[in-house]
Amino acid sequence: MIQPQAFTAANAAASLHLFREKSPLVHCLTNDVVQTFTANVLLALGASPAMVIEPEEAAQFGALADAVLINVGTLTQSRSKAMLAAVQAAGNAQRPWTLDPVAVGALTFRSDFCQRLLEHRPAALRGNASEIMALARQSASGRGVDSLHDSAAALDAATLLARSSGAIVAVTGEIDYVTDGERILAVAGGSPLMTRVVGTGCALSAVVAGFASLPGDRLLHVASACRVMSLAGERAASAAAGPGSFVALFLDALYGLEIGA
Repeated sequence: MIQPQAFTAANAAASLHLFREKSPLVHCLTNDVVQTFTANVLLALGASPAMVIEPEEAAQFGALADAVLINVGTLTQSRSKAMLAAVQAAGNAQRPWTLDPVAVGALTFRSDFCQRLLEHRPAALRGNASEIMALARQSASGRGVDSLHDSAAALDAATLLARSSGAIVAVTGEIDYVTDGERILAVAGGSPLMTRVVGTGCALSAVVAGFASLPGDRLLHVASACRVMSLAGERAASAAAGPGSFVALFLDALYGLEIGA
């Protein structure tokens, strides 16, 4: 068993600086519930969000964007065609894409579709423990988007999935674990308030997609995406009265986030 290594905020400083310098264009084919929040998170961090879902245009844009996010939260037949077209175009153009397998294992259509998407070699995968275990074809329990497993329970599945898919796999929970199949980084932090706001996990996947497009060690970049989001969550929660004020403070924290190396 690979022993996880702690990944701190200081470790994320270089990746955050590079992210802001590159300002990646992130094509988000994401679920209807979180589009505005996801776009605002990317903008606050200095990236450029786009959300093109018509299949023909999604293919064109998938080849132009710096990164593509596929989030199957509100999957439909029509949207699956757009997602597949974007992934294929991104692959042909050698653009990295990230998969968020929302509720995989709980519902058949999306589970089969995500297994099909894995054949197109994602750069990164981001999900909770139940989703990652199900994607790795291991027995898992979940309730829709909620995991019934601790993130550490999915470490074996994440490692195997990283090796078989070639992707950096991030299992998120109270502690996030990020692996390339040979190394595991443990990213602590965050706040319980992050689970009381719709879209923080989905927005994290978009941030992961953007960070995965950066040159250099992709494992470190994806872990940095997780730590940037959890650190902003900590800072926002320290001043928030509840979920409503947390959202505004979270966006402000992302916008003003500075990390000493």
